[in-house]
Amino acid sequence: MTTEPEIRATASTNPPAPEPPKQGGVMKSSAIFSGLTLVSRLVGFARDIAITAFLGASSGPAADAYNTALSFPNLFRRIFAEGAFAAAFVPAYAKTLKQKGEAEADQVATDALATVAVVTVILTIVAQLAMPWLMMAINIGFLDDPDRFRLAVILTQITMPYLPCMAIAALLSGVLNARGRFIVSGAYPILMNLIMLAALLIWRGDQIQSAYAAAWSVLVSGVAQAGLCWWGVRRAGANVRLSMPKLTPAVKAIIITAIPAAIGNSATQINVFISGNLASFVDGGRTWLATADRLYQLPLGLIGVAIGIALLPKLSSAIASEDRGQEQASMDEALVLSMALTLPAAAAIMAMPLFLIDGLFTRGEFLAFDAENTARALLQFGWGVPAFVLIRVLAPGFFARQDTKTPMVFALVSVAVNAALAILLFNIGWGVSGIAAATSTAAWVNAGLLGFTLFRRDHYRPGPSAVSRLIRVLIASAALGAVLVLAQMYRPMIEAPIAALTEHGAKEIALILTTGVGGLVYLVLLFVTRAVTIGEIKGLLRRERRA
Repeated sequence: MTTEPEIRATASTNPPAPEPPKQGGVMKSSAIFSGLTLVSRLVGFARDIAITAFLGASSGPAADAYNTALSFPNLFRRIFAEGAFAAAFVPAYAKTLKQKGEAEADQVATDALATVAVVTVILTIVAQLAMPWLMMAINIGFLDDPDRFRLAVILTQITMPYLPCMAIAALLSGVLNARGRFIVSGAYPILMNLIMLAALLIWRGDQIQSAYAAAWSVLVSGVAQAGLCWWGVRRAGANVRLSMPKLTPAVKAIIITAIPAAIGNSATQINVFISGNLASFVDGGRTWLATADRLYQLPLGLIGVAIGIALLPKLSSAIASEDRGQEQASMDEALVLSMALTLPAAAAIMAMPLFLIDGLFTRGEFLAFDAENTARALLQFGWGVPAFVLIRVLAPGFFARQDTKTPMVFALVSVAVNAALAILLFNIGWGVSGIAAATSTAAWVNAGLLGFTLFRRDHYRPGPSAVSRLIRVLIASAALGAVLVLAQMYRPMIEAPIAALTEHGAKEIALILTTGVGGLVYLVLLFVTRAVTIGEIKGLLRRERRA
């Protein structure tokens, strides 16, 4: 069967390079990714509820050891896989795809895949052999508890091979995103949540046995996710192959770009690493942080990551074409959309943190004491949520220009701020909540530096319409926050009639009803403040259908 590029090639002796697949708007691409991420997060919440119920938090060593085992390969995954290759590989692949065609772009992907696979496999082997010594560095507080230390070492050795699997999946996902295919890259995280949930339900036992089941399921899910992304790439028609690593000029350029990008795009993860080390001095501290992290990461995963992934290839293409109008429109759309979805989430987290944590996680081995300490951390994470998302939206403005050094410098500044403030607040009595407050402060420093630099260099300045919308979204979100503060205050009155009707599930049903009503209130407020109008929604839908 003759492909479309082959048909064009027979029509001219000097044919132009084949055009890459057309991409929709930022909102359309983000909606696809966010919708699948929402499914993943819902399954993930079921997984997290099972984990906290079976492993607890402060009642034994299993939960802290497991959270260490999960966070350590994830730290490297976000630095060397998602962080570096989202920032370095996608623009390089998208540019090659647009300027030189599919065959040349797929060769770049093939060489990059071989290189990143070999590097991460070597890193994994070294880390597994050195794990006892590494654990002394990443969890100093565990040294006073030999059982917790030993279990953390073993579980982390089990989960570490997740890193090369995810490095491969992240690169293949970048190939799909650059081609305008977002379904598989949005769906593959669902596999991990399903596999882990199944493992916990089937092989659970006491806290230690459940921790082992969860750790082994991480490794199995990594293999499954890499396999799904490989299938997706082949299905999309990309000719990415397995080969021996070659340091071609294109791969060298990606590596050079990825080194600062690995630091710049992963500042949040470095901050989380520092925070986790401090939290290791408190029994249950790592688990409290990890549980709060799951909630505040929800808007980051649904909104920030989704919009950032959709924005980067589109912005890279606009810059390569010197289309300033498309650059401005893409950034404005990404900024307004991200804040319209993030600010109400931040308002909810700050307004009713204990309502959220207690309703979702307090059961089994996860006690009321754990919920209260987790809620204190979540409150401090809440006001940093907009900054976490803004970093994801603003960083592509640099990465699309293949400037990874500037975000790296800003990331290092934010890491220094986080480390100094976390140590200070932790030691003056704030404890785990002080660690969260430092993380949020560092995120705002990073976002502020990114935004100011884009403005100063005239790379991006929000248009008047975008600024007006942001102000109205802020007003609507503040009003929503006030409503939810009242819900937190009168929570017993909300739960009482539900408890009278059902023996179990009153707090869960009350939480669902409260968040549902809050969502409706926010939608009404958006229309009342004219942050959104019916005519604009109809026009947007028509435009997205044409895209």
